Amino acid sequence: MDENVIQDNKSTRAPAVVVGVDGSAGAKVALRWALGEARLRNSPLRAVHALPFGDSVEAYPYWGGWISSYASLGVDLNDLHRAAEDLLERAIVDVATEAEGVEIERQVIQGPAAEVLVQAASPRDLLVVGSRGHGGFTGLLLGSVSQQCVHHAQCPVLVVQSPKSSAVGREPAAGAQTREAA
Repeated sequence: MDENVIQDNKSTRAPAVVVGVDGSAGAKVALRWALGEARLRNSPLRAVHALPFGDSVEAYPYWGGWISSYASLGVDLNDLHRAAEDLLERAIVDVATEAEGVEIERQVIQGPAAEVLVQAASPRDLLVVGSRGHGGFTGLLLGSVSQQCVHHAQCPVLVVQSPKSSAVGREPAAGAQTREAA
């Protein structure tokens, strides 16, 4: 067997920019950043949405209770998958002008978000995730998904901080220091 032939399909793909998309404002900022980076690298963009629940025997927290599956709520997993695909498509349509010329692969994968994102990225990829900032001290902390990706991914991970909505369009307070992003 030739040493240069790699059997793993993830390893034979061109390096990509992988981005987690969940419909949140932070994910939208991450998607925009990832599109720009994919363009600069001349790489494909892999937009991934994790469908966290399935029809399994595991228990999941659900609004103060526990469920064993969506089926126990009477929800069809196929409907959830289609809704996730629609969410992913709407997110990409929202940034369509920025997506011109970038090859975009869309994936909806069932599983916990951090695990899905880590598995979707190969060691040669760049994984981009949003961070939901809370402002103040807690704004310095990473969200649980981004933190898990940073600790477990085998590739570089970029956590994109969303701009604070309360500060958009306002001048810095007197005496406040501003810093340009590098």
